[in-house]
Amino acid sequence: MEDKNGFNRRNFLLASAGAGLMAMVPPGVRAGAWAAGSDAPEKKEVRIGFIPLTDCASVVMASVMKFDEKYGIKIIPSKEASWASVRDKLVNGELDAAHVLYGLIYGVHLGIGGPKKDMANLMTINNNGQGISLATQLKDKGVTDGPSLKKLVAASSAGTYTFAQTFPTGTHAMWLYYWLAANDINPMKDVKSIVVPPPQMIANVRVGAMHGFCVGEPWNQRGIVDKVSFSVASSQDVWTDHPEKIVGTTADWVAKNPNTARAVVAAVLEASRWIDASPQNRSKTAEVIAAKSYVNTDVEVIRGRMIGQYEDGLGKSWSDKNHMKFFNDGAVNYPYLSDGMWFLTQHKRWGLLATDPDYLKVAKEINRIDIYKQAAAAAGVALPKSDMRSHKLIDGTVWDGKDPKKYAAGFKVRA
Repeated sequence: MEDKNGFNRRNFLLASAGAGLMAMVPPGVRAGAWAAGSDAPEKKEVRIGFIPLTDCASVVMASVMKFDEKYGIKIIPSKEASWASVRDKLVNGELDAAHVLYGLIYGVHLGIGGPKKDMANLMTINNNGQGISLATQLKDKGVTDGPSLKKLVAASSAGTYTFAQTFPTGTHAMWLYYWLAANDINPMKDVKSIVVPPPQMIANVRVGAMHGFCVGEPWNQRGIVDKVSFSVASSQDVWTDHPEKIVGTTADWVAKNPNTARAVVAAVLEASRWIDASPQNRSKTAEVIAAKSYVNTDVEVIRGRMIGQYEDGLGKSWSDKNHMKFFNDGAVNYPYLSDGMWFLTQHKRWGLLATDPDYLKVAKEINRIDIYKQAAAAAGVALPKSDMRSHKLIDGTVWDGKDPKKYAAGFKVRA
């Protein structure tokens, strides 16, 4: 039986001969061989940066649950203050890898949003689970959704209202801009955009530094609990099952440590599968990552949205079947080329790229499908039939990666 992404639960569609041979060896034997033989990880300790967000969970749990030991490594999660800090520490080698924004890695590779350096995406960590929130003060102005926000912005001078995202080329900037544009608000002309690190988002909205923001959980829910903001959209409203965070590193690091890279992916895959296996495991994960050393907030602020229980701060509550996913039978984690290409189309749309790149070439350079397939074989995780996938977004446009240049140029609202 197949799902819409072409996953077959009986047959792992392993695209390389090496992966196919590896899949024939029992996982325990494979892991032991990796730890002891010629495939042993080059580094035994792997420092992986993370930002205090719910979606750091699989990296943290790979370490806490010791899935990493199965593959001959020790993951050391390193809490970071901002995405700019993560970028800098990846580039200068202070971090081996990181839980990082998809678009950040692509930006660094192309020399936008920081220094230019060849980068690598080893796997996708999660789908869904980010949010767009508005400051409570806007409710007093009659704003409760996109159309009412459009009316307010249209009646004001350009730049009157300020919106925060977490990094110029990152996922939150792209979800925010896409949602605003879908409501006929130009994020580059009609409002002001600023960058605020995720853990500082609620403090900034509390003091009136901005009127709206896009950030990962649990900070949208924290804003509701603290009565400083309310939710107008989730990122899954913008694009259901969108790519979000990845395990990112530099191309140099992968070249020097290919076995370690493979072990990291396999360990995080094991953790991802464990988290998604049951509501109980998700609840346990929320308890672990709520600790001061990780996200540093109340367990219940994390747990609700992690298990799909949403509220908007305006009196509505619901169960969201498209809540944050970490595994979804392996469909989450594959580094689809089309996912990476989509971020490039948005970078072009908003003027971050002056000209169209070779979209497919860049995605093939960054997304290390070879490493992922080897790790997936070791962890017994199914692969999709194709490196591309297709989705319809909030404005009705369909993204399938087939004509990225035309797609990027086809938006009415753009920079």
